[in-house]
Amino acid sequence: MTIFRNILKHASALICAATFALPAAALDIEAMSDAERAAFRAEIRAYLLDNPEVLMEAIGVLEQREQATQSATDVEMAVAYVDQLHNDGYSWQGGNPDGDITIVEFMDYRCGYCRRAFTEVEELVATDGNIRIILKEFPILGEQSVLASKFAIAVQQLFGEDAYKDVHDALMVLRADITPASLTRLADAFGLNAPQILDHMESPAVAGVIASNRALGDRLQITGTPTFVMQDQMLRGYVPLDSMISIVADLRSNQG
Repeated sequence: MTIFRNILKHASALICAATFALPAAALDIEAMSDAERAAFRAEIRAYLLDNPEVLMEAIGVLEQREQATQSATDVEMAVAYVDQLHNDGYSWQGGNPDGDITIVEFMDYRCGYCRRAFTEVEELVATDGNIRIILKEFPILGEQSVLASKFAIAVQQLFGEDAYKDVHDALMVLRADITPASLTRLADAFGLNAPQILDHMESPAVAGVIASNRALGDRLQITGTPTFVMQDQMLRGYVPLDSMISIVADLRSNQG
């Protein structure tokens, strides 16, 4: 509703200037009588019906302003929480540890767009050679998402970083439902101790990682996956490979 109230103000100012030849500041709807207010609203409606392009123009302007405001806020948040993003002590890190660009991905194994981005992010990191990638388990799409993240985190805590990456990659392309049985089969495929993993999945250590990631996501106003934090930029949603390559190039140019 906020955007439409703002559009109404914009349209009211236009009507005031164009129809009544009054400055916008002279318009005070609250000071009008009920009859005057009803007449004025009728004028607004008639004007917008005759000039619908004004409404689209106002929506476009407001969207641009909101995007600019969100981008500025995202930069501030990315800078403010850079230590939690880059140095939490538990998130898996890959690519070039000394890379000049760091990409942090908040992901969910049941997210279709995360799956779509998976191979493209892998290609970006591999072909670029100078990018560090950090993965944040961020299960927000139901119980199967939570089970998958618990499993991956438990594997990491019990068997290390390489084992985590193996199961992470497998979970990203897994088409079966996430259940204790399917997770057991996955553990067996990599020669891991499935009962030990399933038991550790319910440990405070695993729960703590998920809780910390969710808390950080809340502070960064992350409500969907994938979300990428690239240096001081936040990319909310799937970004095609070509666009990510372009963003990385721009970031490097700005750093230089």
